[in-house]
Amino acid sequence: MAAPRSEEAFVPPDWLDREEEVLAPYAMRTRQSRGRRHHDEPHPYRTLYQRDRDRVVHSTAFRRLMYKTQVLVTQTNDHHRTRLTHTLEVAQISRTIARQLRLNEDLTEAVALAHDLGHPPFGHAGEEALQECMREHGGFEHNRHGLRILEYLEYRYVDFPGLNLSWEVLEAQAMHSRDRMAPEVRPFLDVGQALLEAQVVDAADSLAYNTHDLDDALSAGLISLSDLHEVEFWQMAEEGVRRKHPAIGPLQFQPAMVRALIDFQVSDLLENTRMRLQDENIQTVAQVRSHQAVLVTPSRRVQELKARLEGFLHERVYRHYRVMRMATKGRRFLERLFREYSRVPAQLPERYARRVTESGLERTVCDYLAGMTDRFAQDEYLRLFEPYTTV
Repeated sequence: MAAPRSEEAFVPPDWLDREEEVLAPYAMRTRQSRGRRHHDEPHPYRTLYQRDRDRVVHSTAFRRLMYKTQVLVTQTNDHHRTRLTHTLEVAQISRTIARQLRLNEDLTEAVALAHDLGHPPFGHAGEEALQECMREHGGFEHNRHGLRILEYLEYRYVDFPGLNLSWEVLEAQAMHSRDRMAPEVRPFLDVGQALLEAQVVDAADSLAYNTHDLDDALSAGLISLSDLHEVEFWQMAEEGVRRKHPAIGPLQFQPAMVRALIDFQVSDLLENTRMRLQDENIQTVAQVRSHQAVLVTPSRRVQELKARLEGFLHERVYRHYRVMRMATKGRRFLERLFREYSRVPAQLPERYARRVTESGLERTVCDYLAGMTDRFAQDEYLRLFEPYTTV
């Protein structure tokens, strides 16, 4: 990584002064950034982290999230969440929390928008398929792949590979990985605990996908309202909604419940995090880094409620036969495509074929498959194995 340079290399001075006025002492400032790996001329009116955010939004990988599975495959209906809508919801919630804690909102948003870029098609089933295919070739994990996208695979810029994002956004992506021994992850782990901005995104991601997976499952008919009588978190929220809106109709009830669950969790997260920052007397980024535990967390009571909700989702939604059937089909598509491209690499697009010498055949095939959307992977499967089917 490039050595730190003066703040003038990153952002107009007036914004640097504004950060000093607005941000909390434990928030990450642009002046503290470790910069970018490759030299990049500063922009006259966009800050370092604003440019990170914009580069993610304009990336090819970000646009592909529109047609990548969250829980339900993209053909199920037009209203359930995809990786893109989930990412936007996480960014929205993260920015709200960051503003309330007086953290760096632009950094928080950039981390949130990038956090799911490495997901392959077909959700967790796709990740499991690629991990199995790559077992003898370095493995596959979506956070590691997201880092690879940000540093290498994106190709929009002339002067550098990837998006050349700031150290702090790349660090957040690396720290989210479960594989701490991976060579691409290790360079980011010598700083201690994650920044509060990154911790906010992790917490927002968790509370968003639990609630929104529940919402999508109800809308898709995987579960019914009566099934939720056994979920304490739902019942607690329902009491509040019906007390506030005694005449609420069926069309408004479900979205009102989703809002209530999100609002309750965000409020609890803010209250508990503020209390922890105060109790631990956190005054600087260095203290955040050296702290033994994550500071942005919900209360123990909400952690217990969330754990029971997650147990319900795993049992009744993620293992539902319709979800399992779609996941199994997606896994079969990727495994067979991996074998076919590895068998005849001449079938790879030219841009990927050129990388085989540098990255190895299996990793290149994996890069290609992980970048596919659900529908492109299905179409490619039909083109290769059922060539007389119109796609």
